[in-house]
Amino acid sequence: MELEIDIEDWAGENWPQGEWHALAERVANAAQQVAPELANPRLVASLLFTSDDRIHELNREWRQRDKPTNVLSFPMLERTDLVHLDPDDGPPEMLGDIALAHETCAREAEAKGAALQDHAAHLILHGFLHLAGHDHEVSEADADKMEALEIKALALLGIDNPYSDTNS
Repeated sequence: MELEIDIEDWAGENWPQGEWHALAERVANAAQQVAPELANPRLVASLLFTSDDRIHELNREWRQRDKPTNVLSFPMLERTDLVHLDPDDGPPEMLGDIALAHETCAREAEAKGAALQDHAAHLILHGFLHLAGHDHEVSEADADKMEALEIKALALLGIDNPYSDTNS
């Protein structure tokens, strides 16, 4: 794996013990396979495992949405800059930050009948694709493209398509 991931746990009492760092690395590897622009060795990303309360604060402050959400991503590079980033010349570049809220993630996983680790993997992947400049809120075509990338990467991880009707 080339992308460096810095993981912080600001709410360790919320997230159960587990191999979250290893999961994040596997997800980053799958993300790089479907979005090769993420496979630049100069890239660094941070991943925050936190609570609904902290996500609520971040969502209110940065997106003006006064509620918790499952995942937030904060890109630090424009897509064109990312795509044209020379992998061999220059210092590390901060790709961005991803934050996951345990309570929302756990509720959604339970509602879908999915393992918490599988749903967290999907949300981490979703965050990485946002950091790579993909956005499902721009148009239906962009949403379809991002969903297809997620399905392909999750399949690489052995995780079923979360969008199929059989998983809802």
